[in-house]
Amino acid sequence: MAVCAQWSRLGGMDTNMVYGIIAVVVIAVLLIVGGIWMDRSRKKNIQQSQEAAKAKADERLAAERAAQKPTVPEPAEAKQSPAEQTPDALAPPAEAPVEEVETVEETGVVEEPMPPVEKPEGKKGRLQRLRERLSKSGNPFGKALFNILAKDHLSETDWEDVEDTLLLADVGAEASEQLVEQLRTDARVTGETDPTQLREALRGELLALVGTDVDRSLEAEKPGAKKPSVIIMVGVNGTGKTTTAGKLARLFVSEDKTVMLGAADTFRAAAADQLETWGAKVDVPVVRSDKEGADPASVAFEAAAKAKDDDVDVLIIDTAGRLQNKANLMDELGKIRRVTEKNLPVDEVLLVLDATTGQNGMAQAKVFAEAIGITGVVLTKLDGSAKGGIVISVQKELGVPVKLVGVGEGPDDLAPFDPESFVDGILG
Repeated sequence: MAVCAQWSRLGGMDTNMVYGIIAVVVIAVLLIVGGIWMDRSRKKNIQQSQEAAKAKADERLAAERAAQKPTVPEPAEAKQSPAEQTPDALAPPAEAPVEEVETVEETGVVEEPMPPVEKPEGKKGRLQRLRERLSKSGNPFGKALFNILAKDHLSETDWEDVEDTLLLADVGAEASEQLVEQLRTDARVTGETDPTQLREALRGELLALVGTDVDRSLEAEKPGAKKPSVIIMVGVNGTGKTTTAGKLARLFVSEDKTVMLGAADTFRAAAADQLETWGAKVDVPVVRSDKEGADPASVAFEAAAKAKDDDVDVLIIDTAGRLQNKANLMDELGKIRRVTEKNLPVDEVLLVLDATTGQNGMAQAKVFAEAIGITGVVLTKLDGSAKGGIVISVQKELGVPVKLVGVGEGPDDLAPFDPESFVDGILG
């Protein structure tokens, strides 16, 4: 009986535990279900609130748009059904005429306008400027002679002063002595007291010494000149060969001649660029090498071939400046001439001399004459020099005429040498 009572107690305890567990489970389920239901209700309320807010916002926006947009009455044609519409109504609307607008193709590169081509000044104006510049220069040559010879009685000292004046003007020793002897024996000079007559007598002697019967024209300017006429510019460093070549091109352009420039100065980097600048102003093409330090003879050869093909009137070849004591550089000049003549004969070799160097330039000139055979001389800076007598000495020493003179820094300050303009300019 005791055992049965014990089992009865244990069974009662198990039943109570089972009931307790069941109650806990039921409560947990109820809590879960209630939470899910409450969560759904909350989400539903939020969704309804959002939809309501959105609907109010849409109504407000629609009202605002209706207030801003004017009401346009619907056209009568639009009220017809597609079946009721006529073929004309169903046809596509005619295109409205469109005004033609010129379209401009846009590119990424903006082309700069080309500078206008200049018209260089002609010979007449250049010669007039030569006279004016020489008369205004500080050249004591002619004026000093006139002042000495204007004395009533000329002593030996006066004649020595005459000779010294000639030497200081770079006339040269031989030419000075010759001129003094001519003046001493000229009755118009020794016995004349009238300044006007004395001036005319001195002018005549100077003209005879400078030379009025010398042909100073360039081959390209002569009637019936062959085409192309080739000119090679030579000289020492710093005499202004490249600038003179550019000015000479302008002189030919002023005479309505077609010109081409050859940039055979490959030693100086900016020489070809400088030559192109001169050419561009008067629409003159330039043949150059794209390779720095190229063979100058090959550039001259190419320029001659190009000038021949294009049938231009004049080809001007610029060369690098070189000292007369550099034998290899002087030989290079000879090569340039020989190579050029494989295409075209060379008509002119112009030696560019700085007039301010005076007699110092004579030794240079003689070497150039021997190396390449010059046909004429270009004297630069003549207007600012007190050494006008170099015109006489260079002609006497080299046996070639002065053909061109530079009388300023302007682009057209290169003039054909005219003996009368020169003498009148230095006499004042």
